[in-house]
Amino acid sequence: MKRCLNCTRLFENAEWHCPDCFWQPERNGLVPLFSPQLAQSNSGFKASYFSPLAAMEAGHFWFRARNALIIWALGKYGADVLSFMEIGCGTGFVLQGISSQFPEMHLVASEIYSEGLAFAADRVPIVEFMQMDARNIPFVDEFDAIGAFDVLEHINEDEVALNQMFRALKPRGLLLLTVPQHDWLWSEVDNYACHVRRYSAHALHDKVTCAGFSILRSTSFVTTLLPLMFISRLLQRDKGKHFEPHEELHVNPLVNRILEGFLRLELWFIQRGVSFPVGGSRLLVAAKVAKIDSKD
Repeated sequence: MKRCLNCTRLFENAEWHCPDCFWQPERNGLVPLFSPQLAQSNSGFKASYFSPLAAMEAGHFWFRARNALIIWALGKYGADVLSFMEIGCGTGFVLQGISSQFPEMHLVASEIYSEGLAFAADRVPIVEFMQMDARNIPFVDEFDAIGAFDVLEHINEDEVALNQMFRALKPRGLLLLTVPQHDWLWSEVDNYACHVRRYSAHALHDKVTCAGFSILRSTSFVTTLLPLMFISRLLQRDKGKHFEPHEELHVNPLVNRILEGFLRLELWFIQRGVSFPVGGSRLLVAAKVAKIDSKD
């Protein structure tokens, strides 16, 4: 169901038009804008970063391997998923992979920045796009699955966002998350990407379960490359103000193929039930269960 952001009325109209207070969101063409002011004031990401990302994601080992992991997890744990919402869809690279693998799935995607939505709409024009604040999702019991891939670390109020995702999912709905992991890997990359945290498994699990979810699977990835990643982060700390933010995006083609091979090997093990305890990132899959109100 849709949720009016003005009076909180729930309704099932095809259009975004509240039957009680007649509120409707602003629009940019066909895209509803649920939080246009936030796009101007938000510091969670640099909108200028979308263009270089869109140019290199499809060829970069990390993005390719993460897509393979996400698509596998959605197929493994979401066999009955008919509707999927991606929060923070960026340039649409994940959406493109999901749309290709699951062509019958109804896809909805949100992003704070219109710049990202423009790239995403070019990649996957069949998706229903919206500009939205993840801390105020205008849906209740609407989706079979919700994904947020390297998004939560940009949000100060990540627990609010998780509660909103819980509310927007149907009963037994599926949550898929990827996040950067381990404080000791913090570097200039995190500063440039506007991260507010890197997660530990314990902290992420606590926040997800407090929101009402039951965890189905949690594993690190980018495990085999962790020594290289750690050395790279140390070198970045030494560079300080001379750090070049796009340096990590440009990888020698041969090295790129080798690194992707290592991450594909990790996926092979994950598919067979291995959960890695450490790694540069973490994948978490959870299901919505009924919240139990505590009694005094």
